[in-house]
Amino acid sequence: MPSPEPGELPAAVTIWEVGPRDGLQNEQAVVPVEVKLEFLRRLADAGLRIVETTSFVRPEWVPQLADAAEVLAGLDRRDGVRYPVLVPNSRGLDRALDAGVADVAVFAAATESFTRRNLNRGLDEQFAMFEPVVRRATDEGLAVRGYLSMVFGDPWEGPVPVEQVVAAGRRLLEMGCGQLSLGDTIGVATPGQVEAVLRAFTAAGVPVASLAVHFHDTYGQALANTWTALRHGVSAVDSSAGGLGGCPYAKSATGNLATEDLVWMLDGLGVEHGVDLAALAATSAWMAEQLGRPSPSRVVKALTGA
Repeated sequence: MPSPEPGELPAAVTIWEVGPRDGLQNEQAVVPVEVKLEFLRRLADAGLRIVETTSFVRPEWVPQLADAAEVLAGLDRRDGVRYPVLVPNSRGLDRALDAGVADVAVFAAATESFTRRNLNRGLDEQFAMFEPVVRRATDEGLAVRGYLSMVFGDPWEGPVPVEQVVAAGRRLLEMGCGQLSLGDTIGVATPGQVEAVLRAFTAAGVPVASLAVHFHDTYGQALANTWTALRHGVSAVDSSAGGLGGCPYAKSATGNLATEDLVWMLDGLGVEHGVDLAALAATSAWMAEQLGRPSPSRVVKALTGA
């Protein structure tokens, strides 16, 4: 693939920081509320303007996030910073509204197998569950994001047909989600697959401005996949400070794309992002200390030795 001209890349990228939610949800030892609140404060101080905070999932499903209401109650909300919350169902939306949340997200899948394990529902049934949630959230004036997981591969079904992915993604957008995040949940995607999926969405009439990408680095392809998405015009990228994360329902999933690694690449490309890399790396090094293990981010290691 030839090197792009600068005009082929977006002038700026919106980083959707998922560390406090997706990054911590798979931690076995429960992280204290005060540590989570300090993490959120430091991320905002580093310049991140979207920080996904928690999820109103049932505590027995994800014990790490059982303190969602307490975290939101103690949150030092900053002007200009959005704090989205994942809501799995109508009850989750009720709790989000009670907490004064302005941004919510729903989490769907492109495959039958993962939907059964994650939601105990079929591929089509999940949309019947999400549709009233999305409709009521938009009626209440909330911004709604749709996550679509297992876009590039499923641990039980293998490669996922592109047309199946596009059909599922369009259903989320058509029910009212303002943005669709395409998730490589188990980290198996390669740049060629990313290009194929994005081209298919464009061919189906989905504007690239409504798409975001969410890559895991299981096979070391997250940055290459992000580069491919940027060249296709995607300007919203999910990442996790320090590369934290996994998926409690997909054991082969490893960490998310590290926000520091993403920022280092964006700096090299001349793409604006608004993040103070040194402050962010220091934040991830601090969180690594709280978790008792080194950060998997190569940029964090290079800048801080953590």
